[in-house]
Amino acid sequence: MARLPRFVLAGQAHHIIQRGNNRQAIVQSDADRQHFIDLLQDAATTHKVTLHAYVLMDNHLHLLATPEDEQGLSRMMQALGRRYVGWFNHKYERSGTLWEGRFRAALIESEHYFMACLRYIELNPVRAGMVLAAPDYRWSSCAHHLGRRRDPLVSDHALFWALGNTPFEREGAYLELLSQGVAEAERLELTIAVLKGRPLGSASFLKQLADRSQRSVIDRGRGRPRKSGDNADDSAGGSAKTNDSDPIKLGVVANV
Repeated sequence: MARLPRFVLAGQAHHIIQRGNNRQAIVQSDADRQHFIDLLQDAATTHKVTLHAYVLMDNHLHLLATPEDEQGLSRMMQALGRRYVGWFNHKYERSGTLWEGRFRAALIESEHYFMACLRYIELNPVRAGMVLAAPDYRWSSCAHHLGRRRDPLVSDHALFWALGNTPFEREGAYLELLSQGVAEAERLELTIAVLKGRPLGSASFLKQLADRSQRSVIDRGRGRPRKSGDNADDSAGGSAKTNDSDPIKLGVVANV
């Protein structure tokens, strides 16, 4: 069966994940990380994708990005993959793919989910136990949003600007939001949406998207309809509700 194209909407924010094959490392040194970031910036500029947030982990990447056209995300990620994988394979004398399939992406309704997704991405190193405070992780956009350094990769979204009239006000307001973390329900919504490639938004937003695309935007799951006596924890959604801060480990959801 031919796979369906992603839901991509020009001018709208998308949450993206690209992960290493079999959870293997996609970077092995800070030199690798810097080269990856440099290539990402070049690919985003070339293909007219605005990056609002990112985190480069050892074996996966999160982005929060807005494409100027509907082909921008795919072209950006393809360009990044072609250049980085070839460089990485040559450096480490390896061959073959580095990625676990194609990248995952979820179109999000900014008014409802942008700030939650921003925190979700930038708190990833904290959830993984790599740092105690999110801005201490060098390979993310968090320090930029808190005014600790200027990151040329990042362009602030209008909703971030709306946090205050001055940089000091915005940084203080975001620090407060960051300290609140991400509610478990929101974390699950964001994780499942991106791994299943489903748009995330209000009922009215999803209806408008369905009408425009002539495609279903509601995940009805797989298999036979659930009977009243079935255990909810046996479903993909139930299995995803593990106490696991790293979305790449949600195997049941990831394999849909």
